[in-house]
Amino acid sequence: MEPRGMKKWRPFATLPEQYIGLQEIIDKQVEVTQPVLTEEQMEQINFILIEALHTNKQVYLTYYKQGQYITETGFIQFVDSLGGLFVFIDDVFELKNKMRLSELIDVRLA
Repeated sequence: MEPRGMKKWRPFATLPEQYIGLQEIIDKQVEVTQPVLTEEQMEQINFILIEALHTNKQVYLTYYKQGQYITETGFIQFVDSLGGLFVFIDDVFELKNKMRLSELIDVRLA
């Protein structure tokens, strides 16, 4: 227990709304727009996904989510080119992730 009159001054602790607003501004500064892929790039991504599915090779997936590029490592479990979906199992949590092909920016074999 702190002695009386020795409380530490915490400027943001009493103003959570301002802090949240500040954090939103910082987040918006690092936001990026989703790149538009060419037909050729999309075909290449599809080809690598299918190759990874059939050979059970690990891949690096880079996708776009809420203004950021995210890269994960995992294994492809299912590809639905017509439906524009695929399923991968990530390395870290070993969870199944269903994702849209349109969110993908890049796929590389590990």
